[in-house]
Formats: sequence, C-alpha cells, structure tokens
Amino acid sequence: MHPAVAALLDQRSAIEQETWRSFWDQLGTGDLDRGEAVALLTSLATRLPDHDSLRNMLASLNERREPVTADWPGSVNIVGTGGGPKTFNISTASAFVAAAMGVKVVKTGSRAYTSSVGSVDLLDRLGVTLTRSYRHTEDTLDRHGIAFAGPFVYPAELTRLARSIMPMSLKPFGRFLNAFGPFLAALPVSAQVTGVSVHAPQAELRRLAASITDRRIWLCTNDSGADELLGFADNVVYTNDETTMIRVWAGRFTSDAGTFEDLAPAKDLDSVVDHFLSVVSGEAGDIATDTIALNAASLAVATGRIEDWPTAIETARQAIRGGAARALVDSMRAPAQRKLSIVKKAAGEDVAVNG
Repeated sequence: MHPAVAALLDQRSAIEQETWRSFWDQLGTGDLDRGEAVALLTSLATRLPDHDSLRNMLASLNERREPVTADWPGSVNIVGTGGGPKTFNISTASAFVAAAMGVKVVKTGSRAYTSSVGSVDLLDRLGVTLTRSYRHTEDTLDRHGIAFAGPFVYPAELTRLARSIMPMSLKPFGRFLNAFGPFLAALPVSAQVTGVSVHAPQAELRRLAASITDRRIWLCTNDSGADELLGFADNVVYTNDETTMIRVWAGRFTSDAGTFEDLAPAKDLDSVVDHFLSVVSGEAGDIATDTIALNAASLAVATGRIEDWPTAIETARQAIRGGAARALVDSMRAPAQRKLSIVKKAAGEDVAVNG
C-alpha cells in the first residue's frame, strides 16, 4: 500500500509533500494499483486529513503545473464548497451581477456532486462557454468583464485519478472535491470569495487559507449552513490574513425576512434556464434579489472596487433591476439558446418562481 494511502487510513500523522509527490508519480506512470486510488478517494470523502496534509497535497500539485504568467489585477473568483441547503445557483448569479457592476470576475466551478445542477451544468444549459486557456480567459474577461474558467486551471493529476477508477463515478467522492476544489484552481486573481457550508471542514479550510499568500481569501459561513451569504442568517467572513473577521448579521445590510423557500432551485431540469434568467432579472422576488445583491457586493468589497457594503449592495440591486445583469448573461449565450429564450418569453412560457 502506498504510504499516502496508509497515512490517510491511519490518520495519526501529517502526510509530507514528498509522500504526495511519490503518489502522483506512481499515478502518472501507471504503477499505482486501482484499489489504492479508490482507497485514497474513499478516505478523503469520509474525512479530510489535517490541514498540514492538505497544504502539502496542494503544494505537491502546484509544483507540477506550468508557471502561470498571466496577471489579472482587481479580479476575483467566487466558488463555494457546496453541500448546504438546496438553492438556485446563487454564486453564478452573483458573479454575473458583480461583473455588471464593473468587478472583474473569473469564476470556477464544477458539475453537480451534491446538487442537481452545478455551475458548469447551468452554464451548459445557458449556452455560456467555458474558457480553454489563460489567453482565452483573459480575452473573455476583457470583452465581458467575466469569464468561466474551464478544466485547464485544475491539476492534470485529478483527471488521471478519475480515469484510474473508471468505470466508478467520482460523484460519491464529491464531498472532498467540493471542499478542496476552491483551492485547486490556478488563477492569477487578486481575491477569492468562498462560501463554506456546514458540511465542509471549516477549521481545516481556514488554516489552509491562511497558508495562501498570493491572493486575498474570504471564507463565508453562516448559522443556516449554506455556502453563501444570506440576509436572513448571521454570517461571518474569515480572511486568510487572520486579522479581520467580518460579521454580517441578519438584517444588517438587507431585510432579515425570508427562508430557503424563497431561494429554492427550479422545479425540474427543463425550467433551470428560465428560472435563472428570472432570478438575474429581478423577477424572483425581493429575497432572491437581496441574496444575490449581498453576495455580489462581497465581490466588490473584497476586490476594493467598492469600499462600503451599503453602496455595493445598492449598486448590485441596480444592476439586477435595471437589466444590466440580464443583458450581460444574454451577451455571453450562444445564439441558439438566446433565441430560444426570446421565443419562449414571447409565447408566455416564462416559468413561475418562488418569492
């Protein structure tokens, strides 16, 4: 058994960077037994290791990447750990709204592991293309103010690991991939805002974030267990420099009214796009609008684009209700999907949403 797998199962000592390096080497050469790959993922899915092991794992993956020479000052990545109460895609909606406010957003995400529709699933249905390279991302960012980075930003070793356990699906291991995923993307952004749900190991992720110095990291939590900021919950934002803790209590910047029913996802997969477009157009009710505005505001404040929360939230509301956010979504959609939405709207087939 490889020492990395044995150490994960034993859970008595931290896994050193050299041990992780050996694991990836054997994976790359095909010398790693499939059963060991399954055992490693099963252990990670059951319980994440200590923060030193996670930090060493991340370092062992980063050292295998090609150096990233791009630089996107003032940009931010919004990405959550998933696993909280079921809602519509709040982070994706907030990304569009923040970009409509003038914030440079480079969003990462994944297909659904713990939800029915992940951010990548939603973008597929919208007809919004993931970027294929850093140059493509930079061009998209310059054109639209927002880009959705494709798989190229993640370590190739994860793809090899997934292939090594085929035909077994990675979905059972979604807890690890969701929790650790926000730290795996190599993006030259200035800030990262990550929602941490009740199912993610908050203490370990805070300590891991504290070891990252190339960007500002905000970890957002709340007493409702969601991986987003909520106006009707008490939220805490932890920064990776460990000098600041931002408290956004219920009702501080928005109304404290509302429940998760106001943020419910689409009723079925066929209505996901119409539901999302209604949300970013401000047609899903005040609670949904304020929730998106609150999260979009966090991106503006984290990057320094807007310094105070009330101004940022009001600017976000204007981007939603004034149509700038919806116009941005439409500008990035493939013509066929955009035309379909226009036809359905003209035919009166808009989907009713909660709120």
